[in-house]
Amino acid sequence: MDDTIDYIEEVMNQTSLEALWDLHCAKLSTLGFDKIIYGYTNYRSGMSLGDVADFFILSTYDRDYIDQFIGGGLYFNGPMMKWTLENTGAQSWRLAREAYEADELTEKQRAVFEFNQAYGLVAGYTVSFPTVSSRTKGAISLGAREGVTQEALDALWEKRGREITMINNVAHLKIQSLPYANPERELTNRQREVLEWVGDGKTIQDIALLIGRTPATVEKHLRLARDAMNVETTAQALLKASFMKQIYLLEGPN
Repeated sequence: MDDTIDYIEEVMNQTSLEALWDLHCAKLSTLGFDKIIYGYTNYRSGMSLGDVADFFILSTYDRDYIDQFIGGGLYFNGPMMKWTLENTGAQSWRLAREAYEADELTEKQRAVFEFNQAYGLVAGYTVSFPTVSSRTKGAISLGAREGVTQEALDALWEKRGREITMINNVAHLKIQSLPYANPERELTNRQREVLEWVGDGKTIQDIALLIGRTPATVEKHLRLARDAMNVETTAQALLKASFMKQIYLLEGPN
């Protein structure tokens, strides 16, 4: 228990997303998990998770797998996806294997199951995180390292499942508190500044005076911010930048 408390304390003290992810993956590796995907969206609608481009993904997989599984849309027919969207907590991948063996999966689900098997995903657990909003969903897929069986993982979970679920929930909450950005959608310091002023209720004319620029220049920065966030309105840009922790930072990027 002391080790777990020490680990949680270390997680809570992290200020860098990269360092946090490295720390968490190292911890999971000591438990036998080295094939890991963390995913989160603010744009869920029913069974839809929104635009893939808006997903927040962290992973230990190589780019080829992620490009196919996430970018190619295979994730939606993953055998554990339905369970993840409908439940909170942890579930053994035995559920998917038994459904496959009983011929209870759809054709697309079977194809994804076999795709994952080809990448060595034969044993693991999925942790689906609690949420207070119908628009958000987060989960982490914990795939076991080569040679570890589902039976061995289930035995481990019987002993330490609550602990493993807890440390993943803590890591999830910490991840949500840290800024992140898709490099293709990252705001510049000026775009961030004008969005923050909009969030504070300032008009275009107010912002122009505050930053010592013309209203036309302010409009340009807001347009570029909308483009960076891939939205149509400044209100949407403000909301998405807030979701991504790109505004109201204590310290801007160097």
